[in-house]
Amino acid sequence: MRASRPSIAITGYGTFNGNGDWWRPLKKSKMAPGQWKKHLKEKGGIVANDIWYPDSASLLAQSYCVDQNVPVITDDSLWQVVKSFLRPVMLHFVGCKNILLEGVTFENSPAWNLHPMCCENLILRDLNVRNPWYSQNGDGVDVESCKNVVISRCSFDVGDDAICMKSGKDKPGRDRGIPTENVVVDDCVVYHGHGGFVCGSEMSGGIKNVEVRNNLYIGTDVGLRFKSTRGRGGVVENIYINGVNMVNIPNEGLLFDLFYGGKGAGEETEEELAARMNAEAPEASEETPAFKNIVIENVKGANIKRAIYFNGLPEMKIQNVTLRNVTMSATEGALFRQTNGLIIDNVNIQAEKGEAFSLAPTVENVKIN
Repeated sequence: MRASRPSIAITGYGTFNGNGDWWRPLKKSKMAPGQWKKHLKEKGGIVANDIWYPDSASLLAQSYCVDQNVPVITDDSLWQVVKSFLRPVMLHFVGCKNILLEGVTFENSPAWNLHPMCCENLILRDLNVRNPWYSQNGDGVDVESCKNVVISRCSFDVGDDAICMKSGKDKPGRDRGIPTENVVVDDCVVYHGHGGFVCGSEMSGGIKNVEVRNNLYIGTDVGLRFKSTRGRGGVVENIYINGVNMVNIPNEGLLFDLFYGGKGAGEETEEELAARMNAEAPEASEETPAFKNIVIENVKGANIKRAIYFNGLPEMKIQNVTLRNVTMSATEGALFRQTNGLIIDNVNIQAEKGEAFSLAPTVENVKIN
């Protein structure tokens, strides 16, 4: 049978540049002194608390933010005043079918770079997706509530999560109830990024039936990153990862973080994390995220800070994860917390300090081969 032609296609060898350096807030801590000085000279703007804003309206909007980058404003007229703060994603497909993006470069986006949402039958092939490593919210691709997706032979070098699966945030995501499902991520390379392959944190509609194979991550903050927090709800399940190589990872090679607080890996203090972990655990409900039935095999990693970290919720432990044929050299080994159903099969971790494996008392039903 002859394959149908795409309904929407962007192909060729051109470049889409979103001019994002004029839109995004910028943290002084993420630049060398000379870079920071040059940026201020070229861009002007306003600096407050060592963060550069493009104008006073953007700074004003930030003062209304109580949940990361989302300002809470009830006065409609004020939205017009602060509109320069409202950075768009660069390429946003909503409710589309049969999409092909091939051979193109997408770079320097104001916020996320590529954001297909509620789409079906999507192919991303031979793309170059780039943002400066310091770019605020500079994700590569965020696949949100989409079905039947192939991401193949793409290169990512970005300032936030690189290849990310999402499905909406909290109650709006649960009410929409459209999972991201049937996804293949094949033969991709990721350089800078908060995570090479990522699920979450906005996964309230669910993520299922995802295969990641033959990926290479070079210098990403985290290699494989699964993240969520209380209030999200949603289920991440049936994830299969096979054949990932990673090197020069300054945080975890494999991370399950169910106490995600909105910051990049390594940016949060131990005290901030401990405050959430020590809070009284609620009863499991529709607001409780769940991660289960995940197989990760044939993974190699070198020069990693901490090889593996599982940090599930006490009211909803990480469930049924298999690690098979994993070899990592790291400063620290593997630490598992709040997990039920863990298979460790031919996993070799060379840790410079401490134990190669550490299982907290909250880990149940472990099988080590």
